[in-house]
Amino acid sequence: MRILGIDPGSRATGFGLVDGAAGRLRLVDAGTVRPGRDLSLPDRLRVIHEALLELVDRHGPAVMAVESVFSARNPRSSLVLGQARGAILLAAALRDVPVAEYAPREVKMAVTGNGAAVKEQVRFMVVRLLGLARPPASLDASDALAVALCHLLREKGRRTLAGKGAGG
Repeated sequence: MRILGIDPGSRATGFGLVDGAAGRLRLVDAGTVRPGRDLSLPDRLRVIHEALLELVDRHGPAVMAVESVFSARNPRSSLVLGQARGAILLAAALRDVPVAEYAPREVKMAVTGNGAAVKEQVRFMVVRLLGLARPPASLDASDALAVALCHLLREKGRRTLAGKGAGG
């Protein structure tokens, strides 16, 4: 199953594609969409949206796993993050890609075992879980890979539980 993980942001949106088949995890692609800082918010949202459409068209993920909005101290930051998520979710909807959403704490817990892990801990575990020779170029990309891994781990757990219920 190919998962496109997304760490949304209006200035930097991380993405990470992971294949999880036959009990093996494999990095497909990872990076960061960085609209120009001089662009207006609508133009930044357009850049993010178009980049996500291109990623979906190129890689054909089975699902898009997106980090949900956390409560920022600044209400405007939460609003802008929500708008970035809207551009991302629209790209998934236009390409008929199902969306799974995970809270930041849930992603950290799934990948590190600690819901309060810092970004560097998440990056370390992403490198270990995927067997990478070096970490992703940005923390946004490693966070996006963590979202994809969270989805794969949650789906594996659901299938395991369903299998035990059916055969047990």
